[in-house]
Amino acid sequence: MNPMMLAARAGLARGVVEVRHTLTNFQDLWNYLFPNLIFLCVMFFMRGASVPGTDFSLGARNLPSLLGGGVAFGAMVTMMMTLTIEREDGTLLRAKAIPHGMVGYLIGKVIQVAGMTAVSSVILVVPGVFLVDGLAPAGPVTWLTLAGVVLLGLVACLPIGAVLGSLFDNPRNVGVIMLPIMGLVGTSGIFYPINGFPVWLQWIGQVFPIYWLGLGTRSALLPDELAAVEIGGSWRHLETFAVLGAWAVVGLLVAPMVLRRMARRESGSSVAARKEKAMQRTT
Repeated sequence: MNPMMLAARAGLARGVVEVRHTLTNFQDLWNYLFPNLIFLCVMFFMRGASVPGTDFSLGARNLPSLLGGGVAFGAMVTMMMTLTIEREDGTLLRAKAIPHGMVGYLIGKVIQVAGMTAVSSVILVVPGVFLVDGLAPAGPVTWLTLAGVVLLGLVACLPIGAVLGSLFDNPRNVGVIMLPIMGLVGTSGIFYPINGFPVWLQWIGQVFPIYWLGLGTRSALLPDELAAVEIGGSWRHLETFAVLGAWAVVGLLVAPMVLRRMARRESGSSVAARKEKAMQRTT
């Protein structure tokens, strides 16, 4: 078999194993449950609030928004953290030493992060639909739209996380970028309709994929009349797929170049130096 195909198959198998491992590890299970429990509590207490200009529950409106925002945040942050940690502990260097090892490594990371995001989404959505009323999944078109938005959103956001992860060789430094990402989530209409923000903030939110993922998931799961509270008074399906597609294309072009450059700089001495610094910090 082609060596590249063997590496791809190994990466796929590794990704599946790593996702399965997260389901048996207490810390990973807590990371799945804790943020989603917070989101579910927020939606519960928002049941009495209404979307401005309507009598529709703000909690029900936020469920699909949180699904889209969670996909974006999980894809970017999990990929960023994973790359940074495995760069420090030498996993990336070991992958580089194997023929086509980087191909298998990246495929494994994509499968792992996508699988973890899917598990987290299920934990949020399944109890959420029983907690709030008003969701309107109307049939196959709804689910196809939802699947298309989520898959395209993952492809758009995973390369961003990979590029961000390549910028740091110390996991303790990634907090520098966490606050801006959380700020983007907050200003992308995930928790509150974006047209209630200043116009300049609306434009910033629309530049990034987080807003469009939230809009796409809302378009699939909310009644059509809720489109009236969105920018332009519509779900803007064409713009959603266009912006997410643009981010996906740019990411798939830029991320491999950045990661190849990062891998070329990895060596046994650089990994040893990082480990020594880490040991000094703990003593």
